[in-house]
Amino acid sequence: MNKKPGEKADRSGQYEIIGPRGGKTGEERTVVKGEPLPPTPKPGETYHIVDPSKNNSGK
Repeated sequence: MNKKPGEKADRSGQYEIIGPRGGKTGEERTVVKGEPLPPTPKPGETYHIVDPSKNNSGK
């Protein structure tokens, strides 16, 4: 499930930016659970979590 910029992160971890047509951009952002996802470089891009934190603080 992709999330839009500004939505709160469900889990802490690395979120990859997904292009407007669903392609991977290779760019990632680290986001903490409960914090809003940052703006994306281009309009229409979304985020998908690719590497959740493994220290149990982000659950």
